[in-house]
Amino acid sequence: MPRKEGQKLKLLVLLEILTRETDENHPLSVPRLVELLRARGVDAERKSVYDDIQTLNEMPGSPIEIVQQRGRGGGYYMTDAPFELAELKLLVDAVYASKFITARKSRVLIEKLGRFTSRYRQEELDRKVLVSGRVKSQDEHILYSVDTLHGAITAGCQVQFKYCDWDLQKRMTPRHRGQLYQVSPWVLVWENGNYYLIAYTEGRLKHYRVDKMARVEMLPETKREGADEYAAFDVNVYMQQMFGMFNGPLKKVTLQCENRFAGAMIDRFGTAPVLVPLPDKEHFTISVEIQVSPQFFGWVAGFGTGVEILGPADVRAEMKRTLDNLQGLYR
Repeated sequence: MPRKEGQKLKLLVLLEILTRETDENHPLSVPRLVELLRARGVDAERKSVYDDIQTLNEMPGSPIEIVQQRGRGGGYYMTDAPFELAELKLLVDAVYASKFITARKSRVLIEKLGRFTSRYRQEELDRKVLVSGRVKSQDEHILYSVDTLHGAITAGCQVQFKYCDWDLQKRMTPRHRGQLYQVSPWVLVWENGNYYLIAYTEGRLKHYRVDKMARVEMLPETKREGADEYAAFDVNVYMQQMFGMFNGPLKKVTLQCENRFAGAMIDRFGTAPVLVPLPDKEHFTISVEIQVSPQFFGWVAGFGTGVEILGPADVRAEMKRTLDNLQGLYR
């Protein structure tokens, strides 16, 4: 590139070199920095590189820190800014764990994340062990659906879409013969590796799994509804009340649990519910509001005899019917 243009870009090129080619184990001397700049078409003198490093370190509000390592084999290197390696690994793990992100898009996103650290550390972001056996989406439309939904939430307008289910041929088939759903979106939540939209429709707030939403479109001429309902809505409580994101009648249920399941109850319901020790010193009770569904009964059954539904009576009776039906199925 022309010398004048190269000089204008020198700070940016130097920053790119320090970001990608250095870390505390791979510092670069100023003569080596000069060589790398010239290899990228930027002429530089040693003194100007010292000045440029000082300029980068003194940029107001910048997270950039370029450290000098003295002694034999020393030089300059970039610290972990803007991301520490542990933070990048956390983001990479989240990408791998997300069922709605396709394997191809996962590779693309992780490659982009790797550009925020040195090429040496980027190798540590190769965490293929997490991919083994993990079901990933085959359709990238969900990324664009999420973007459209965020845009509608920001703009305060409604959206329309077709809601689908899997058929036996492993294809997404629209419900109700392709009927268009029109709802007022309020918030997106991430549960068990899936995105869910919570939206106002038919006089109440409901949730929809985003990867089952096809042809999502923003309706800019519409106005979002349900502001009063959403103002009184607690998304965290809503998520705790449901099992497997299945709806059911909301009831206050009391469970008797063996003490060893205290952690499991706290993991599921948080620290707000009171764990009441029983006189036998081996059990406790907990009372929580949940949406009663077959998934809830399956969750309770998973603890074997360690968790028992004490009440209300109709929920306890429904649990018994569920177990009787299962016993008949496997007789």
